[in-house]
Amino acid sequence: MIALTLENARVMRPDGWDRGPLALDAGVIRDTPAGRRVDLSGYDILPGIVDPHGDGFERHMAPRRGALRERDSGVVACAAELAANGITTAVLAQFWSWEGGMRGPDFAEEVFAAVAAVAPGVPVDLRLQLRLETHYLDAQERAMEAIRRWGISYVVFNDHLPHQRLAEGRKPPRLTGQALKSGRSPEAHLALMTGLHGRSDEVPGALDALCAGLAGLGVRMGSHDDRTAEGRAVWRARGVTISEFPETAEAARAAREAGDGIVLGAPNLVRGASHAGNVSAAELIAEGLCDALASDYHYPSPARAARRCVELGLLGEAEAWRLVSDGPARMLGLEDRGRLEAGMRADLVVMEPRSRRIVATIAGGKVAWMSGEVADRFLG
Repeated sequence: MIALTLENARVMRPDGWDRGPLALDAGVIRDTPAGRRVDLSGYDILPGIVDPHGDGFERHMAPRRGALRERDSGVVACAAELAANGITTAVLAQFWSWEGGMRGPDFAEEVFAAVAAVAPGVPVDLRLQLRLETHYLDAQERAMEAIRRWGISYVVFNDHLPHQRLAEGRKPPRLTGQALKSGRSPEAHLALMTGLHGRSDEVPGALDALCAGLAGLGVRMGSHDDRTAEGRAVWRARGVTISEFPETAEAARAAREAGDGIVLGAPNLVRGASHAGNVSAAELIAEGLCDALASDYHYPSPARAARRCVELGLLGEAEAWRLVSDGPARMLGLEDRGRLEAGMRADLVVMEPRSRRIVATIAGGKVAWMSGEVADRFLG
């Protein structure tokens, strides 16, 4: 861990910008000078990004189906990309789903093992989220075993079954492509979905018991793609207090009124709309219905989304950056990061103010990423 005092930069403190020195030592931020002085005049220093949900690691773990089996190398490459985009804490969101392939339990176990092997050796704090399909009843016991074994502290519930089409006896769209990804024939894949849909009456009771068990383990829980206030209330009654990517303003408002955490997709804000046609992140942020912006499928998006909030006049710079730093940290119960103040974990990014390019990332007091002219300042 480095001991440095960074001087002459603009520093984003909890109350906004100032130009006071920022000292790092033994992995935390200090209130007195430490180590060598580094002149960062002309640069901005901001808190490291806390990403509460991202699955962009999939392209590192399996760039082509069946092409690579070196999962550890994929995690190392992912950690480097996270750092290059200013992400100092990353929640890697891995499916546990009947969909199979890269969303199935076998692949999930490989991901969990690879992250456990690599995480201690990289500066970025890599954490795991298990995304559990609600109707995958026969795999719930195995999921609980994985949660205990790998110390997974965050579980999110999804339901990707096309219930209306199955109830009508119609084939779901893109059936053949999804079946091929799962390693099944289209007929077998459809039969599996039909069987899972047919057990829908068993799901509420199973989820009640599962959530109670997860709560007993101290696991944080979220629901994905909430659509209604009633649906959000059902999840809340089970102790599921985070609403990930609500699809409607109604669901987001219900979450806010109850004090639940709200996670929105940063790519939604960067694009200007949801790729699935749901409510726009900008609309929800304008209403104050956002606690955290997540990378979702694109690691560069959180930093860009914070800037987009400012450009759209939705928030000031400090408020916008809190949606990718302090906000998600608090929501995840990580009280030691997300802000640049004495005693906090030394997670920060150095940014070139005109281009808004991240040129250096320090995570836990260790250099995670550095490139270009700024490296001369640190090494000189």
